[in-house]
Amino acid sequence: MSPDLLLASRSPRRAELLRTLGASFAVVDVEVDETPHAAEPAGSYVARLAGAKARAGRVASGSSLPVLAADTTVVCAGEILGKPADAEDAARILRRLSGRWHAVFTGVALATDTLAVLAVQVVETRVQFRTLSESEIAAYWASGEPADKAGAYGIQGLGGALVARIEGSYSNVVGLPLAETLALLDACGIPHALGTPSPAGAHAGLAKTR
Repeated sequence: MSPDLLLASRSPRRAELLRTLGASFAVVDVEVDETPHAAEPAGSYVARLAGAKARAGRVASGSSLPVLAADTTVVCAGEILGKPADAEDAARILRRLSGRWHAVFTGVALATDTLAVLAVQVVETRVQFRTLSESEIAAYWASGEPADKAGAYGIQGLGGALVARIEGSYSNVVGLPLAETLALLDACGIPHALGTPSPAGAHAGLAKTR
C-alpha cells in the first residue's frame, strides 16, 4: 500500500505517535543544523527547525508526497536545553530541571506541493520535575534513555518517574502533539483513523510560514 505522506524524522517515538493517528506514511532521513539563533525564542526555534526538516524531506525524497516534520525542545528559565553532549552535560541539565517547572515546545510542519509554503503548528506544555538526588541522576543516565532526548529525559519511559505534574499536551512532550498533527492532516486532506478529510477543506485555518 502506497503511503499518503512522508515523516522526516528518525525518532521512533514520533513514528509511533503518527501510527496512532492511523496515517499511512514512510520515513525519510534528514539532517539539518539545529543550532539556535542568538536570542531566538523557543517557539520560533522549533517552528524554524520543523520547517527546515520538512523542506529537507521534500528534497531528500524527490517525492511529491506531503512531508511532516517536527522539532521539540525544552526551555528552563529562558535556556534552551537540547540533547546532552555527554554524561556531564546530562547531569547539568537534570540538576537544572530538578524541582522546577520548565516548558516543552514542539513545532510541527507539513510541506505540501511547494517548498516555499508550509503549514506550521507550535505547541507548549509545562512540566514540573520532582527534586532529584545525585544518585537518581547518575542512574538515569546509566539507563541510556536521556542520551538522544531534548532536556535529557523521555517522559514516555523511565523519565516519567522524574515528572511530578504536567499542564498541557502529554504527546507534545513525547515529541508529536496529536491534536495539532491531526489538524495538519485534515488541512491537507490526508486520511487518518478518525476519517478521510475533504480536499476542499485543505489549508483552512492553519498558520503558514515562508
